[in-house]
This record gives sequence, C-alpha cells and structure tokens, in this order.
Amino acid sequence: MADHSSRLVGARIARPQLELFRSMPGDFAARDAQDLMSWPFFSLAKRKRVAPIDFRMGETWISVEAVPDHGMATIWDADVLIWAASQIVEARDAGRPCSRLMMTTPHEILTFIGRSTGRDHYDRLKAALDRLQSTTVATSIRQQHQRRRHRFSWINEWRELADGQGRPLGIELVLPDWFYAGVADRALVLTIDRAYFQLTGGLERWLYRIVRKHGGKQSGGWSFDVAHLYRKSGALSPLKQFAFDIRGIVHRQALPGYVLTIEHAFGRERLNFVAAPVDPLDRAMRRLKLKPVDKRR
Repeated sequence: MADHSSRLVGARIARPQLELFRSMPGDFAARDAQDLMSWPFFSLAKRKRVAPIDFRMGETWISVEAVPDHGMATIWDADVLIWAASQIVEARDAGRPCSRLMMTTPHEILTFIGRSTGRDHYDRLKAALDRLQSTTVATSIRQQHQRRRHRFSWINEWRELADGQGRPLGIELVLPDWFYAGVADRALVLTIDRAYFQLTGGLERWLYRIVRKHGGKQSGGWSFDVAHLYRKSGALSPLKQFAFDIRGIVHRQALPGYVLTIEHAFGRERLNFVAAPVDPLDRAMRRLKLKPVDKRR
C-alpha cells in the first residue's frame, strides 16, 4: 500500500490533521444543508456573474464575491456540495469516520447528481470546482457573535490525482469548516427530492430549496411575500421580472413534491406552497427509477 501511495502524482493534499475520507458509491438519499437552502449564497444565472451578493436581513448578513476569471459559484455548482453533504451524512449514519478531506472520482459525483459522464461533463465539473474554490463568502450565520465574520470558500482546495504514468485516479478536495460543521449536525440537513437535479432553471432550483426548507412536509404549508422572496434570492433581475418568473413557475407547477399558488391581498403578491399528496403509483415508479406519470395531460 505504501509503495502504491508513493507513486501517486499530487495525490495527497497536505493536511496532517485530517484523515482522508474516501467517498462511498451508491444510490442513497440526497441531503442539502439548511443554511444553503435559506439564504442567497449562489448565482442563479448560467452566464458568468461577477457582481457580488451583499445581503442584510436583521442580524443576518452575507457577502459573496467572485473573481473575474471564473465568476461566482452557481446554484448548479452547489450540486457538488449536496453530493458532499450526502456522503457525510451517509457515512455518519453507517458509523464510518468522515472528514473534510474527501477523495472521489468525477464519475461518482456526476452520477449522483444526475448528469452524464461524457468528457464535456467532466470539464464542466472541473469548472464548477474552480468556481466553488475561487468564490469567497463572509457571513454572520452560525457565529456566536453576530458582528464577527466567518470567511471561507466553498472548497478550500482541490486537485486531480494521477499515478506515475499520468493515468487519472480521481480527485481530492477539502471542504471548509463552516460547511462541514453545519452538515455534521443532523438538525441542519434535509433530504431533498432527487428530481431536484432535473430542474433546469436557476430560479426554480433556488425556489425548491427555500420551499423545502420552510414548507417541509407540513400539511399547512407556508407562504412568503414575493417581495420578501426577491430580497432573499440575491437575483440581479428587477423585482418585476422576478415576480413574472415566479408566476411562470406556479403556472407550470414545476417544483417536485409541492403545490404552489399565488394570492393577492392588500396590494401585495404572496406565494403559498404546500406538500403535495403522495401518489402510490408515482412513489412506486420513482422507486423503480421510472419517470412519474404526468397527470396534466
């Protein structure tokens, strides 16, 4: 084993205080970090964003900055963090030790988040890792003293692994303390519908996460003023366009597991969402990894 390790090229990130956690293959539940579901941490656009996010609400503040070379980490890039959170929770539940220092393969990540494994998708994953590493975040969330700031990148560092002949062996990455600490606490992670990965719109993805976080599976559901949602989104589009897009999502009923409605009262527009009744046929088809029946036809 020692001889094999010595032949690796750039195969071990120097972190003597961290034990290496090798990812576990498998089709287990997808988990998301609640803090990432609640607040504006990512760009919702596919085009490069360099404009920062500067969010303030009560005692909560978030600052997200990007570098021009890569742009801000997007909500699609955040799928890598969902994969990481899912790995950590699965390992913990299985009684396996886990760590911020993770070793995996691009194939495992891409398969888990429902993407193809062709060369172009490998290249897009590497670009996502670059954006996650180069995007910097400062926040008061989960700080004992709200005025103190915690600054980090979504990935501290990452590197490709190869043997002595240059054949690829996978990748290693180091997660930040802030993210890892939130995931390690069971109360700060939620299971999400794997259909989330099939949502193509950035606003749809963001809305699903906030609906899942606040609406959960309560029979009574939850609601938000559209203007309040706009503030929490960090979107660059004007409020009028944001509201128009929200109405489109409601019209399409695009979010898996939830029924959305719009109400108007006292001159304000409000989005209501409630967990959809579980159809036994759809549940069985999802278990068999078949596409659920579209009852709108």
